[in-house]
This record gives sequence, structure tokens and C-alpha cells, in this order.
Amino acid sequence: MFSGSIPALVTPFHADGSVDEAAFRRFVDWQIDQGSAALVPCGTTGEAATLSAEEHFRLVHICVDQTAGRVPVIAGAGSNDTQVAMLNIDAAKAAGADAALMVPPYYNRPSQEGIFRHFEAVATSCDLPIILYNVPGRTVTDIAVETMARITAAFPTVVGVKDATGVLQRVTAQRAACGEGFCQLSGNDETALAFNAMGGVGCISVAANVAPRLCADFQAACAAGDYAAARVFQDRLFPLYVALFSDASPGPIKYAMSRVQPDFPKTLRLPMTWPSAASQALVDAALAHAGLV
Repeated sequence: MFSGSIPALVTPFHADGSVDEAAFRRFVDWQIDQGSAALVPCGTTGEAATLSAEEHFRLVHICVDQTAGRVPVIAGAGSNDTQVAMLNIDAAKAAGADAALMVPPYYNRPSQEGIFRHFEAVATSCDLPIILYNVPGRTVTDIAVETMARITAAFPTVVGVKDATGVLQRVTAQRAACGEGFCQLSGNDETALAFNAMGGVGCISVAANVAPRLCADFQAACAAGDYAAARVFQDRLFPLYVALFSDASPGPIKYAMSRVQPDFPKTLRLPMTWPSAASQALVDAALAHAGLV
């Protein structure tokens, strides 16, 4: 259902902190023109935690409208409050999204039974396809392989996972547990090559914001089984993957966007801040290594 290079879109803000809708529309068009296979508005990289509910689903609507069916839109819609997550997936569907990206409850630290019951409530409340987002480094909650298998067996609308655990053997374990048709997308750019070799079909990417064509070509090489070509792209992009997390994300990726597209808005919302001088230097060097500046 979903595959290839899928950027987790940054959100452009005006200098006064309001959402820059015109810049966002231009950004969506550029991403599609550069070969991105789907788009994720209002994820972590999009500073979703700082968006009001109205802004959040206005951005999803704009993304759907500007995309105009050219690629799928996967709306960030998770919450640590099950009732809010249910409202969010309804709003994502109403905005026209093709799927929702849903984290397990963060901060609350539910048991595996609690995680299952959370997704049971969400999946039974709305028929929009769901991609699980397993990112224990942010949620302090891990969807165990056994729980993932239980969720996917019970709820056919749960169609895949964005796996940001960094544990590569889980690709094989999850394929065995959830079936060959279960869509596995890497949540980490730096491990996407190995992730795909083990059975993944793409990446929900931070780097694709600034290097969409390179990331799309890298994913195409993987899909074709041309891992020699994919390694060339990996080596070209790897310093960028590292540099984009040399300070709190999405500070470095917004700085990178300002280097590649000088008119791209530079504002972040607190508590996110502009990256340090050391981080900027790493991004500059990585962009040059990748041939992007």
C-alpha cells in the first residue's frame, strides 16, 4: 500500500509563529516533483506537538488538497489519550487523508494489554488505514512483536508500521508475525538500507525533506534489488543522516532547508530552537558531501 521515500514533512512558520500555508503548498509540490512516494504531514518532524488541533488538521487538509491525489497522504494523528486519538483519526479521515500514523500512548507507559486496547479503540472507531509508529526513544513505550501481531490479526485496517526502534532483526520477526503483506517502513534514515534488505519497503524520512530526489532514487534502487547502487546513495547521504540529529530535531533539518532553499521559512516553535553553530557546521559539510549545495 505504501512504499518508497516518504518525507515526514517539516511545517513552515511565519516569523510571527503562524503557519505559512503558501510555503507549505509550495513544499508539497516540490516534494512530489522530486519523486517522493507519499507525504506525512504533522508528524514529529512537523512539530505536531506544538500545533493546535485546528492547525494540525488544517495542515492535513492543505496537504491533501495540494497533493490532489498524486501521492498518498499519511496524517500524523497519534495521542497518549485514547479518546483524543479517536478524535484525531476521525479528523484525519474528514480532511481526506489516505491513512493515519499512530504512536502508542507516550508518557502514560501502558502495559502491552493497554497498548492493544488503545489501538482496539482507535481501529474500531474509524475505518481509515493505520500505520503504527513504534518509536520507543520518544514514547518510552515499545509495541512488542507479539502485540503487533495481535493488533494486525484483530484489526485489518492496521496495515503497516513505521519502525524507529533501530532493532533490525525486528523486520524479520514482524514479517513472520504479521505476514508478508504487512507494510514495514523504516523510521530511521541511517538504517533504511539494511531495513529494506531485510524486507522493508521504504522509509518515513527526515532527510527526504531536503534531499527528496536522492532519497527517492535510493529507495528505487532498493526496490529494484540493486543494493550496489543503493550503497552509493547511502554513502552519499549518510553524513546528512547523522548531521540532521546533531541537535534537537527538527532544528537541523530546518537549517538544512534554509541552505538549499534560502526563502524557506526558518522559524521553529518553542521548545524547539535553531541548531547550534557546531550542528550547522556538520549540516553544511553533509550538504556539500551530498552535492546539495
